[in-house]
Amino acid sequence: MFRNTTCGALRSTDIDSVVTLSGWVHKVRDKGFVVWVDLRDRYGITQLVFDEDRSSKALLEGARELGRETVIQIKGNVIERASKNPNIPTGDIEVLVNELQILNPSELPPFTIEDDTDGGEDIRMKYRYLDIRRNPVKNNLIFRHKVTMEVRKYLSDQGFIEVETPYLIKSTPEGARDFLVPSRMNEGQFYALPQSPQTFKQLLMVGGMDKYFQIVKCFRDEDLRADRQPEFTQIDCEMAFVEQEDILNTFEGLTKHLLKEIHGIDSGNFPRMTFDEAMRRYGNDKPDIRFGMEFGELNSVAQHKDFNVFNSAELVVGIAVPGAASYTRKEIDKLIDWVKRPQVGAKGMVYVKCNEDGSFKSSVDKFYDQEDLAQWAKITGAKAGDLICVLSGNTNETRAQLSALRMELAERMGLRKPDEFAPLWVIDFPLLELDEETGNYHAMHHPFTSPKPGQLELLNTEPGAVRANAYDLVLNGNEIGGGSIRIHDKEVQSTMFKHLGFTPEEARNQFGFLMDAFQYGAPPHGGIAFGLDRLVAILGGQETIRDFIAFPKNNSGRDVMIDAPASIDENQLKELHLKLDI
Repeated sequence: MFRNTTCGALRSTDIDSVVTLSGWVHKVRDKGFVVWVDLRDRYGITQLVFDEDRSSKALLEGARELGRETVIQIKGNVIERASKNPNIPTGDIEVLVNELQILNPSELPPFTIEDDTDGGEDIRMKYRYLDIRRNPVKNNLIFRHKVTMEVRKYLSDQGFIEVETPYLIKSTPEGARDFLVPSRMNEGQFYALPQSPQTFKQLLMVGGMDKYFQIVKCFRDEDLRADRQPEFTQIDCEMAFVEQEDILNTFEGLTKHLLKEIHGIDSGNFPRMTFDEAMRRYGNDKPDIRFGMEFGELNSVAQHKDFNVFNSAELVVGIAVPGAASYTRKEIDKLIDWVKRPQVGAKGMVYVKCNEDGSFKSSVDKFYDQEDLAQWAKITGAKAGDLICVLSGNTNETRAQLSALRMELAERMGLRKPDEFAPLWVIDFPLLELDEETGNYHAMHHPFTSPKPGQLELLNTEPGAVRANAYDLVLNGNEIGGGSIRIHDKEVQSTMFKHLGFTPEEARNQFGFLMDAFQYGAPPHGGIAFGLDRLVAILGGQETIRDFIAFPKNNSGRDVMIDAPASIDENQLKELHLKLDI
């Protein structure tokens, strides 16, 4: 028996008991006549003591020679600790060791296994198995487990059945790039790793499963960022015989359950906002509503003077930044430089200071009087002491630029508090999105999303006006889930493929299996998928998903620990009927 308890379990009630512990040497403190060793496992730290009066000479020397991260087993007596440590649960006791066995020595780690480590991100990712020993990473993985178990509990209690779907599937042209897998048995043919189990969960509804869920790996070969990995995990769900309201109620319930069980928060009903309203008020379809700074459209009060920058713009729009009228000219110039960065793309920024005495001072005083600026303040909701920031130009671009500025200011001002949670449903998305380069439409969500009831006919006359029976769940400015009511009729699905530019032959080749299934009594159905990695990170008060994944990839999509992706042997290439021409 390697242990009869753990390093985080012992308390003052265990004094005088005999224990066997195993773990890693966290620290050794040698005071000459006494040696203290902190022994660590997943559950905590227990202080071990060796001294000249009560320990043998060999035992004391053995303790002195222990290196950090060496794996040991000890036996000893639990005694009261003379200098108690209130910062750890085991701080009232220590173990007087009478037996010590080294189970495995350790090399000196490349960084210290401490909460505040000296290891940079690159070195910690290379030695991720050591990084996992640190409390921040370990606790994130335990937190992820807790969230996942609560998801399974809630969905199972709601009658959902977990069903596994295939990982080796057929490549489809929609969405991001597929990861492809060559088939040895079928020369020149390839599987694809699934970007989502979309068609399979629809087929499960045709199969009568009624309520399905799966916590599933998905794969997308696309550019990476802090909240995106080439492989990620979805909470994938589908329901039969439902309308949009049924889906929203069910998964609002799931989110409320998580907030209650994880953080003890009782949430009211989630607000709902149409896509058009979200774009008009916040400039994006996943607004962070924990703070204000809503957009105020200023065309009607800013385009009547001789300021051609505004007169020639499709949209003039501003936000009121609370308390920022105190910004110096240098600070405002830095904001202007920030919005002019290539990543944002604005050509400049007009500003108005709302002075405490009720007057206004702007960068465009030459063109606008106090009465004009008062109108700007009214529309943006600016009060005395606030700063109005105004951008102009093409509607879509300007909204995106001001949205970026709004989020940056909120970050700087500490308004995006990680312990506050503001969920929001965004509904009534456009069904189709126009590609301005090609002039063609593509599905804003995916080609299986149904139009809102009564709007199918608009596909032939005003395709851009058709609204989707789709919805996103937003939490703290991040999309954590999205879904739709699906098309379940073969003819409607054929019409959708046609408007997306598929020929009948292409549609048949790609999705014939689904079209065939629809001929055999497909029920009305819909679903949603949550990004588990992102959901866990936000519930954990962060937005970088890598911190909540056991073995993540870096920003280049590489696993630096195992050095993947990697070249493969020429014989393997021959077996797969592949030849590299590099």
